[in-house]
Amino acid sequence: MGNKKLQVWLPLLFSVVLIAGMFLGYKLNKGGPAGNFFKPNQTTTLQEAVDLIRLRYVDKVNLDSIQSGAIKDMMGELDPHSVYFPPVELKQANEELEGNFDGIGVEFNVFSDTVNIVYVIPGGPSDKAGLQIGDKLISVNDSSLVGRSVTNTRIRQFIRGERGSAAKIKVLRGNSIMDIEVKRGSIPLLAVDAAYMIDKSTGYIKLNKFTENSYEEFMAAMEDLQKQGMTSLIYDLRGNGGGFMNEAVDMADEFLDGDKLIVYTEGSNSKKAEYRCKRPGLFEKGKLVVLLDELSASASEVLAGALQDWDRATIIGRRSFGKGLVQEQYQLSDGSAIRLTTARYYTPLGRSIQRPYDKGKKVYMDEILDRLSNGQSLYADSNKINNGKEYLTAAGHKLFGGGGIMPDVFVPIDTATYPDRVNKLFINGGFNRFVYTWYLKNQGEMKKYASANQYALQFNRQEEMWQEFKKVSVVTDSIDLSGLTPFQEAGLKERLEALLGRFRWRNNGYYLVLNRDDAMVKKALETAK
Repeated sequence: MGNKKLQVWLPLLFSVVLIAGMFLGYKLNKGGPAGNFFKPNQTTTLQEAVDLIRLRYVDKVNLDSIQSGAIKDMMGELDPHSVYFPPVELKQANEELEGNFDGIGVEFNVFSDTVNIVYVIPGGPSDKAGLQIGDKLISVNDSSLVGRSVTNTRIRQFIRGERGSAAKIKVLRGNSIMDIEVKRGSIPLLAVDAAYMIDKSTGYIKLNKFTENSYEEFMAAMEDLQKQGMTSLIYDLRGNGGGFMNEAVDMADEFLDGDKLIVYTEGSNSKKAEYRCKRPGLFEKGKLVVLLDELSASASEVLAGALQDWDRATIIGRRSFGKGLVQEQYQLSDGSAIRLTTARYYTPLGRSIQRPYDKGKKVYMDEILDRLSNGQSLYADSNKINNGKEYLTAAGHKLFGGGGIMPDVFVPIDTATYPDRVNKLFINGGFNRFVYTWYLKNQGEMKKYASANQYALQFNRQEEMWQEFKKVSVVTDSIDLSGLTPFQEAGLKERLEALLGRFRWRNNGYYLVLNRDDAMVKKALETAK
């Protein structure tokens, strides 16, 4: 059952690693054009073949599609992280790490073929225009958003648009239909999921990716926590697939003193480049714990590797992904782009974290799943790697490269599973739909809590929510939740409470609840004392 659970969820999480992790080093080239690299009138065999098809083929063909397919095939012959983005995919791929996009500033979910607004960004375009949580979107600029054919892609296509443009939205609020015009604006994609004091002296920050704005967000969170008395920090990089390497370097600089080396890059066609500390750091002396798992990749490993090599942090969790390749983006003339691996990165001691990929992309990707079946994610002894050269830190800690960052303290993966009928409620949206509906009914009570901390400490309606959820699941989804183990019930009750907190305080409320019983966070708290 444990394998089954991971096979359902890891491919979804894995896409985050593949997409976000591919950006490592992209900022070094600033997305520049590739034209400067090519000699004029230089003809290749590939170009000759394309010209022949264009001039002599019996039928009309879409040459753009043929060329796009050929480039993808070429990328497939390289490493697993060199990738081609057609023009239609490039904008969305860039937005993820630019840290913003142009839109109306709402979060939505589709329940029963209806687009529901589940969050309105305070001070954003929709908030200013008067949209509210609970509104149901009927149309945008006369384009219908009702019915089974409505997909998330279609919804985003209509609500996003050029900054300053108008979105004429028709919504259903209660029993009334309303027309609201929203002037689109820049919407932030926050990299810091949560930042709060986990006890009187220990701060907690969770970073989901290394975007262009992540360092600024991180610094704001650090300064706020220090004002609250933080002397120890738990930095959660679990599930963080990477991003811009320079952001990881800037963050490492806040933890390391002097002009210490943070990382260096080198490749056959790229000269060695060193990245060192440049300024006094904000948190050079306090106790530091970094949380990693098998989905922590690239820029996450740059940061964790530097801190581990300098004995600056205790790394807790499981062996990280193992991606030590640097990509740079090159724009092509048709608006597409290639993110090409140009170098490898090395930790201060000279460790390469990159896993072998000589057996092909499938074997490379499956190795993450294999860590569960072969015990690596379950047992500390199995989680160890010993690839080649041994490295010693100044404090005498023995380290190895070639397969990710090994934690100093191992915490096994949670193999708790639920029956298929429970998983169905996660997949079909029944779980989210119930909490959303419950939140709308109880907004008045939720507003009585002054903060997410107060909510996490004082909320006492967990059992009531659970009993109502059981009834609704039978009526709405024909799913009977009786017969679960006490452990399974407790886990679901906690998730109900956590998701409810997210509707009010976003991820801060969510993680404040979930982290109460998180094994890795508990171990980190012990270490940070």
